[in-house]
Amino acid sequence: MSRTKALVLAPLSDGALAALRARMDVCYEPWTETRRLWDPRDLAERIRAERFAVLLIEADFLFDEVFAEGTPLRFVGVCRAALNHVDVEAATERGIVVVNAAARNAEAVAELTIGLMLALTRRIPQAHEYVRSGQWENPVEPYITMRGVELGGKTLGIVGLGSIGRRVAALGSAFSMTVLGHDPYVRAVPGVTMLALDELLRQSDVVTLHAPDPPDGRPLLGAPQLAMMKPSAFLVNTAAPGLVDTEAMVVALKAGRVAGAALDVFDSAPLSSSSPLLTLPNVVLTPHLGGATDGTIARYSASMVEDVLSFLDGKTPPRVVNAKALGRARG
Repeated sequence: MSRTKALVLAPLSDGALAALRARMDVCYEPWTETRRLWDPRDLAERIRAERFAVLLIEADFLFDEVFAEGTPLRFVGVCRAALNHVDVEAATERGIVVVNAAARNAEAVAELTIGLMLALTRRIPQAHEYVRSGQWENPVEPYITMRGVELGGKTLGIVGLGSIGRRVAALGSAFSMTVLGHDPYVRAVPGVTMLALDELLRQSDVVTLHAPDPPDGRPLLGAPQLAMMKPSAFLVNTAAPGLVDTEAMVVALKAGRVAGAALDVFDSAPLSSSSPLLTLPNVVLTPHLGGATDGTIARYSASMVEDVLSFLDGKTPPRVVNAKALGRARG
């Protein structure tokens, strides 16, 4: 009997790869090594030609042609929480099971969020450049010009209390911060005082965003909302660029109506060289690397192995997102 064939286009841990190879013939071509994202039509042709039944991806796009009539695919593992780059409906119609890796990067993004908060409040990037560029000539001058703000005792406002937001809340509490939260889909979180968004903005010393892009396309924080923040407050966005009106934020930062901002997500990636964000001294920018840790890979690798092996053993994968496809896939 021929073994199941799998095409793996996402980076996996060594242990996970070994576990899959013990049960299947695996072609391992992670995009982090090939530096390639497949054209959906080319990928569909390759899947048919080489008869892959299992496909694991992270960044590739899977449109309806990948799931067209005649495909040998029976299982797709998406090594991230978001599914906006996968036509799940088309997969379901063809009886192809889809699983994802929800909360894979909660720890990574939460830790980056805290790091960005510290970078803003303690002016770490500026201090690094100050020393590196040879400006540190007077040993006591930085005590005056780079005096920072402690997180302890301050108020942290978290917009979005999913797995990432809750982890940020726990880390904020460890810094002895008072933690406020806003999430229309969450009623209560231990240790977090839930408030309306306007009130959270007014009370917080640091506002951090952990929600998806607004479905109606309107920024959650426009000029009126930014005006509610304290002039001494900081804004952190590691979640979605559409949550904040970038133009209004730039105006507020230039005018000193918001003390500073740290961003890991942008309207375009990479960030345009003409972006005004690059000229602001009170902004910290990182290149959308919130989930880029070994821990993230280890977590989703473990979940993918569990889901794939469950499927091969005729069980329901724990993280299946289209259970309607299960019967057809096994048929």
